[in-house]
Parts: sequence; C-alpha cells; structure tokens
Amino acid sequence: MTRQHIFAASALVVALAAAFGGNGPMAVQSAHAQEAVRPEVGKPLQAAHDLMRTQKYKDAAAKVREADAVPNKTANEAFLVERMRGSIAAASGDYETAMRSFEAQINSGKLNAADQLKVVEALAGAAYRAKDYKKAGTWAARYIKDGGTNPQIRALATQSLYLGGDYAGAAKQLQDEFAADEKAGKAPSEERLQMLANCQLRMNDNAGYVNTIERLVTSYPKKQYWADLISRLRRKPGFSDRFALDVYRLQLATGNLASTSDYMEMSQLALQAGYAGEAKKVVDAGYAAGALGKGAEAERHKRLRDLTVKRLDEEKAGYAQAEQAAMATKDGNGLVSLGYALAMNAQAEKGVQLIERGIAKGGLKRPEDAKLLLGQALAEAGQKQKAVQTLHTVRGNDGSADLARLWALLVSRS
Repeated sequence: MTRQHIFAASALVVALAAAFGGNGPMAVQSAHAQEAVRPEVGKPLQAAHDLMRTQKYKDAAAKVREADAVPNKTANEAFLVERMRGSIAAASGDYETAMRSFEAQINSGKLNAADQLKVVEALAGAAYRAKDYKKAGTWAARYIKDGGTNPQIRALATQSLYLGGDYAGAAKQLQDEFAADEKAGKAPSEERLQMLANCQLRMNDNAGYVNTIERLVTSYPKKQYWADLISRLRRKPGFSDRFALDVYRLQLATGNLASTSDYMEMSQLALQAGYAGEAKKVVDAGYAAGALGKGAEAERHKRLRDLTVKRLDEEKAGYAQAEQAAMATKDGNGLVSLGYALAMNAQAEKGVQLIERGIAKGGLKRPEDAKLLLGQALAEAGQKQKAVQTLHTVRGNDGSADLARLWALLVSRS
C-alpha cells in the first residue's frame, strides 16, 4: 500500500467530519426535536460552524469552547458540542482532539447506525494520522465488523497492524484478503503482496517470503523480483554447485545477467558442458547488451566469441556421429546431452526427441537433471504447456526441483 493511498484513506477524517457539520448544529435539533437547544449553546455553535466553513479553525474552536462553558448542558447539547469540536479538530489537523470527540460521540448513544459507522470510520482515520496505530487498527476492525465496506479503511486496518509492529496480524489479514480475492477471481495487488513479503521478512519466515515473491513474479514479473528469487535460490542450504550454469540460464532469461564477468563465465561454462550453441547465444547477448566488446578486455571478448564459433562449427559437424554413438551406449546420458545441445542450436524439436529417448533409455546419472533440461528444451520448442508439466515432475533436494519450479513460473508467464 502506498503512502498516497494511506493519506487518501486517512483524509476521510476531514471529509467525514466536515460532512457531519451538516447545515449547522441546528440540523441535529431537528433529528431530536424533543430536545431543545438553548440559545447560549446554539448560537456559538452556529458561529463555529460558519467560521469552520471559511477555514477559520482557531476562531471556530474558540466558539466551541464558549458553548462548552455553558453550565448544566443537556445530553443533546453536549453531543452537539462534541460534534462540532470533532469536525473542527479533524479539519484543522488536530487529530488527538478529533479522536476524543469522535469517541465521545460514539459513546453518547445519539447516533443512528449509519451515522455511527461514519464516525467510526473517521476515528480510525484520525488515529492513523495521529500515528496511534493500535487504536487505528482497533477502530478499523470495528468498522469492518459493523459492516463497513470502504476498501481504504480495510487497507488502513492492515497498514496499522504493520506499522504497529504486529507483523503476524498484518500477514494474516493480508492472506485472508488474498483468499477472498482469489475466490472472486481477482489477483492480489502488487502493493499488498509487497506488504505481505515485508511482514514475512520481519518475522524471518523465509519459506513464506519466497512463496510471496513467487506470487509476485507470477502476476507482476519484474526483473527485481526474479533477481531476489534467484539470489535466494543460490544461497539455499544444500543447493549444489553443479547448477552454476543453470542459475546463469535463469538470470539470462529474466534479464538479470548484467556484468561482463557473468557473460564471460556463463559462456565458458556452456562450452565446458559441450553446449557451443548456448555459449554463442550468451556471447552474442553480451555484445548486444554492451557488456562485451568494449574496454580494455575487448580483445579477450573477441577471442571468446571466435572460440564459440569454432566450437559450434565442430559441434555441428559431429552431430550425426555423436547421435550414433549415443544410440549405441547402454544408458541415455549421451542422448540427453546431445539433445540439449541441439535444442540450444535452433534444432529444438530434434533436441526434445533425443532427450526424451535418453530418459526412456534409462541408466541416467542424474534423472532429475535430465527432466530439468527437457523442460527447458520443450520451452525452446514452443511446447510451453508440456514444458510446465514436465518441470513440475522434477524432484530432488539439491536444487533441481527449485530450479524447475522457477522455470515453470517463467515459462507459464512467457
């Protein structure tokens, strides 16, 4: 929730209080005709109302004090004094006085249900503006319980819990809100998801935080959310170092591969893995992004580009022989590796077929890794639904399942 939205919600204090001024204090007398207002009370209140309309709040407050000083006020007269005092205080930004006045009105028993709901709404906003977040949350909750439907006050209730340090309470309200949104077919707003993520961070709820960021990348796939997820994945206990290239793949796909060293290292890792086509794509992307081909290392970058071209030519020339050799082996490891190399070199359909044959052949050193590569190859071939289905089957606690889950999120949004 933005500061702008909170201010809009709390500005209701002024708007509602002014509305309660009505056409002057005598308007209330008509609602309680049986209770006469003496002139010594009514006249200064009417004057206060007129002064408030011209924004002369100090003078208006003085007139209220004049009316309040009249001895032996009736309950109705005391109510009218509080009504005007609250209106002036809220309009002038004196929220402490406004809160006391609004509470007095609620406790007076002279408000009908509709008017009382308005005063409760104004009181919640006044408490928020006074930074009394506990009281703001209490009255916002009362407003909701009594049937109030203003979404700004609902947001203020959660924000008050958050600012008051009740992160668990705020998180629960947000999750309840999201459940209702999803039941109604609405996606949670980005701002509310951000607030939930902040609550979870403050509670050290890492699993909950990651889940919320994944929801953010699903509905609002911004680069910074992906960067956070990938960074946390890399630092996760038990995450295998052998997935360094896979992490770079996610960074490249989400626009988070930025530094010259990242492009250089990723391309070199791809070459070492036997994926010259992928290495060339990375080098080309680095040149296009301006990360390679410039500065003191420009010649080194050129040598790397030349190497990827040479290796790719050699790889292409050996595809047929490599396929025959892979088919002749007892296990499917060679087919999986060759299939991914083809998928990264504009032969995605053929690559998918070879990986699938390799998996079916069995004897794989790392079966879950093979399914992870198959999911990416399927996505490269444009078979997104099948890619997501395949990625959801990847298991393992060494990072393969985590990588597959993020790839599934990315493919489903592309």
